[in-house]
Amino acid sequence: MDSPWLIVGLGNPGPEYAATRHNVGAMAVAALASRLNERLTAHKRGRSDVAEGRISQQRTIFAVPRSFMNESGGPVSALIDFYKVDPTHLVVVHDELDIAFAALRVKLGGGDGGHNGLKSIRRSIGTGEYLRVRVGIGRPPGRQDPADFVLRPFGSEERKELPLLLEQAADAIESLVVAGLERSQNIYNSIDGKAT
Repeated sequence: MDSPWLIVGLGNPGPEYAATRHNVGAMAVAALASRLNERLTAHKRGRSDVAEGRISQQRTIFAVPRSFMNESGGPVSALIDFYKVDPTHLVVVHDELDIAFAALRVKLGGGDGGHNGLKSIRRSIGTGEYLRVRVGIGRPPGRQDPADFVLRPFGSEERKELPLLLEQAADAIESLVVAGLERSQNIYNSIDGKAT
């Protein structure tokens, strides 16, 4: 039997973090699940909110860990084990400081770039070789601490663009599942980073 796809959106739990930049990965996965008429609900193991559905006939599990970002690895590892997911079918959606706001990039593997969620996943599953949808949030202004910046809500101008960004991130996830990495990179890794 083919491995299902596991799409994980990273963020922090609780209403105080729901609208912050660090939660854009979780927002994107929730947007895609909603688009496919699936609802994220507590998984029986209690460490993630999960929905099961299909992307173009491919069995797909959508998940948002209920842990804090720096402890994302445990819930991801548990879901991989529970659903028997091959790591080549893992897609992690996360915020990225090194990409301009409203830009996207898709890639396979690479470093963690100081991202605590990615570090935790690497520790727990023993590899960084999984697919990623990197959602640009840009660098903080002036001398603001990046750790403080990612935990703040999006600014008013950013909030106007956020729905489109989440839809584009959802499109990129679907593209990875249906069309594969190379074709998705050709679409989403354009020079200005905006999806076309």
